[in-house]
Amino acid sequence: MSETNNKYLTVAALSAYLKRKFDADPYLAKVYVTGEISNMGRRRGPHLYFSIKDSEGKAVISASMFGYQKRIKFQPEEGMKINAVGRVELYEPRGSYSLILESMSPDGVGELFLAYEQLKKRLQLEGLFDLQKKSIPLFPKKIAVVTSPTGAVIEDIARTVQRRFPTAQVILFPAVVQGDKAAPTIIRQLNRIDDMAFDTIIVGRGGGSIEDLWAFNDEQLARTIAALKTPVISSVGHETDNTLADFVADRRAATPTAAAELSTPITLAQIQSRLQELQVRQLTRIQQIINTQKQRLTRMTDHVIFKQPDRLYTGYNQRVDQAARSLVQLTHQRLTNAQHDYTTIVQRQQQLQKHLLQPAQERLQLLSAKLDLVSPLKILTRGYTIVTQNEKVVRSVTLLDKNDEINVRFADGSVVANITGVKHE
Repeated sequence: MSETNNKYLTVAALSAYLKRKFDADPYLAKVYVTGEISNMGRRRGPHLYFSIKDSEGKAVISASMFGYQKRIKFQPEEGMKINAVGRVELYEPRGSYSLILESMSPDGVGELFLAYEQLKKRLQLEGLFDLQKKSIPLFPKKIAVVTSPTGAVIEDIARTVQRRFPTAQVILFPAVVQGDKAAPTIIRQLNRIDDMAFDTIIVGRGGGSIEDLWAFNDEQLARTIAALKTPVISSVGHETDNTLADFVADRRAATPTAAAELSTPITLAQIQSRLQELQVRQLTRIQQIINTQKQRLTRMTDHVIFKQPDRLYTGYNQRVDQAARSLVQLTHQRLTNAQHDYTTIVQRQQQLQKHLLQPAQERLQLLSAKLDLVSPLKILTRGYTIVTQNEKVVRSVTLLDKNDEINVRFADGSVVANITGVKHE
């Protein structure tokens, strides 16, 4: 290679040199970039590929985030303004540089709040919030509470249920209500309860920040609550706090005490008061019925029938006699009509039979006369005979030989003969 050629670098050598410069530069190891998301559409499994551009559109840089679903809670969208943190890296094969992001947050809006609004909108469009709500039983026997065993929630619920409806049994199903393990724990307990004979489920926790309550915005938890067969009352946070669990639950309570009140729609005192009211109404009604029946009994005992019982069936006897006479007359009339109809039918049948049989009888006589004319027996009466041999008619003398035995049929009988000779004409 000439000395002149030694001045030139290969593309690979130049790219490797620039990459070492990028990697060694401390200012490029961690950069903070703000801009708008562009070309959002290249999502390959758990990885995200897009571009970040200035709002004026003067510059654009490629960006990627590996395992983005574990790093951020919201869904990046086209045109969303973000604040991103990452490092600048050169991709040697193409000689291009891009940002490898470590974190990303929406500019001007909290990440959790944006993730909550996005998921809420998606589930709402899906119709998950509009499913028919299940009714809360009026007289619960067992109430399941899914919450922290150390908080005041279970104490408030148990105390309120004991005061309102002491026959109901409150059973705690302890669960983690904050952090990454909260949603799976709550889901596991809800599915466990749904396979048991519980009337109502109360799920919730005390108040806190959006980060504290985030487990109750989990998509899988929302779908689990919506799919349960057992009615669910959500009591998460304070009255101003709203989570996705509140939207899919059958009832939403602002406080644990309110949740306990919703789970016991009718108090024991109300039942007792109602029973007393019904008892008074029942006694009053029974007394009214007794008085009415007494009045009816008095009117009946004073009736003329009881003083002159024979008047009770006099009219019936007259109607029975009249009905009997009418029945005899009707039976006699029907019998007479039936006999007349029978006589008429027999006469008509005889006439019809004679009328129908006469042509057939005449035709039969005619055919019999014709048949008699051509009958072989008729011919035999004129002196003719029929000769048979072995039950076959002998039609020619050539069929017979000397000493053959034949049968000769006359009009009045037959004889058996032997041929003593054959003479041909």
